[in-house]
Amino acid sequence: MGETLGKVQKLVAAGNALISQHAYDRLAMNGILAHEIETGVATAIEVEDYPDFHKGPSVLVLQQDSGGKPVHVVWGIRKGSSAPAVVITAYRPDPSLWSSDFRSRL
Repeated sequence: MGETLGKVQKLVAAGNALISQHAYDRLAMNGILAHEIETGVATAIEVEDYPDFHKGPSVLVLQQDSGGKPVHVVWGIRKGSSAPAVVITAYRPDPSLWSSDFRSRL
């Protein structure tokens, strides 16, 4: 596991998180509640870590909504800062593009 997810989890646990407007729009499109994303990061599974992303470290994780359905969430931390953790986007993974456990791209 990379370091980004651990940093994000600590920030969220401390109440230091934001959800981008784009992420709010995607959550609404997919019927996912923002609080499900914030609480679900504690048990998130890292899918891909992007520690050197040009806008700051980010990580794609697999989470679940309150109904147990899979949700992919991209969390990030702005370049040059140590907080807050930001939800960049969130979506329901397409089964035709991902393995059956939604952890690997096909």
